[in-house]
Amino acid sequence: MTEDINVALVGLGRIGSQFATSLARQIDQRAKAINIVAVAEQDPNSETAQMFADDDVPVYTDAAEIVELSDEVDIIFDLTGVPSVTQDLRDSLEMTGNRHTVVVPEVVARLLWEFLEEGVPLLAPIR
Repeated sequence: MTEDINVALVGLGRIGSQFATSLARQIDQRAKAINIVAVAEQDPNSETAQMFADDDVPVYTDAAEIVELSDEVDIIFDLTGVPSVTQDLRDSLEMTGNRHTVVVPEVVARLLWEFLEEGVPLLAPIR
């Protein structure tokens, strides 16, 4: 039996929105055992943030709040393209003693994107 994978997404800008929308669609269409349990976006009124809020997914304006969810989150996708955000998330997980959750940078999202949306480029290059 496979357990669900709980995912949080940080950064719903150009790349993050495209990735998040595609991931959510793939989960729904293919009935995958993946749950998007939280998102963080500086602009909670953005179209993508509102899409998640409408689906009862908590929308945070501070990525640190996702760390507080502890082991309720298996994977945090940092889609901001800002290396310091990834490091801050990892540091916060270490400070809280969370050895369960992993933070993956945007480049891993790009790798996953290649499987999700074959032949469709992301809107902007990875920094």
